[in-house]
Amino acid sequence: MATYLPLLLLMGFAALVTGGMYTATMLLGPKAPNPVKGEPFECGNPSEGARNTKPAVKFYMTALLFVVFDIEAIMIYPWAVEFRSLGWVGFASMASFIILLAVVLVYVWKKGALEWEK
Repeated sequence: MATYLPLLLLMGFAALVTGGMYTATMLLGPKAPNPVKGEPFECGNPSEGARNTKPAVKFYMTALLFVVFDIEAIMIYPWAVEFRSLGWVGFASMASFIILLAVVLVYVWKKGALEWEK
């Protein structure tokens, strides 16, 4: 438990700062709502008709792929730090992980999810 104490303290401090900022914003922030401020506004112009349009599925696929490959990068860093202590078992597990990611990348490439048409 003593090894996790600094992490718990950090998480508690982060929650305290977050809660404090939220509370300060709610108490001290300006509160003058009106219909003009509530309207959608984009690039200096009132929004025209884009309210009910849905983004293409390609957008979601690209976002999902970004998350998958971002998580992959996060998983490789700790492995690289502990590479020598993990031995061949760690090498084999990371090799299988990277091979799986390569297979996913080839699959996505073949399906055309990396192509962005207008």
